[in-house]
Amino acid sequence: MGTLAPVEEPRWLDDQEMRAWRSLLAATSRLMATLDTELQSECDLPLADFEVLVQLSEAPGNRVRMSELADALNLSPSGLTRRVDRLAREHLVQRERCGSDRRGSFAVLTPGGVERLEQSAPNHLRHVRQHFIDRFGPAELSGLAGAFERIIDACPRRPPRTGEGGRSGAHDVRNRRGAGTVQPEPTSTEGQPRGNWVHTP
Repeated sequence: MGTLAPVEEPRWLDDQEMRAWRSLLAATSRLMATLDTELQSECDLPLADFEVLVQLSEAPGNRVRMSELADALNLSPSGLTRRVDRLAREHLVQRERCGSDRRGSFAVLTPGGVERLEQSAPNHLRHVRQHFIDRFGPAELSGLAGAFERIIDACPRRPPRTGEGGRSGAHDVRNRRGAGTVQPEPTSTEGQPRGNWVHTP
């Protein structure tokens, strides 16, 4: 019988480290809960569903493979299926089969989903500013962004599934063109809006 390798002594957190860690957990949990409550109260749209609409609106053709969308949202395939099915019942998203892969399918943003996103985005953006952006100055925001990006880079991502490619993304709230509203780009020849979410130049 082999011997067990010695266990390294844990590096326990000191008071400063514990404060930083617990503050991150509490702030993230409370901020997301607050944004979700306000979005549901004002727009009857859960934050989780809003994130799906954002991801689809920023994708080419407003469509994303289900497997890639699950990875982008850090959801299990079954968890995403339930969420997309709920949005499909509200005619905000539809599912399409993948012609090159019988096992694959796409989630596609519908015109109704675009309209719902345009209606709810200004409310969500206002609360993001109220509860997060306006709490800090430009230098503090830059420091926070750098710190969060180091965390993101250090955390492993789930590998893409065989035959499904890979795409990683994260929901973000960005300045939009116009007076705080979502402005659609010119429509394609098929009449479907493209590139609804863009940075202000």
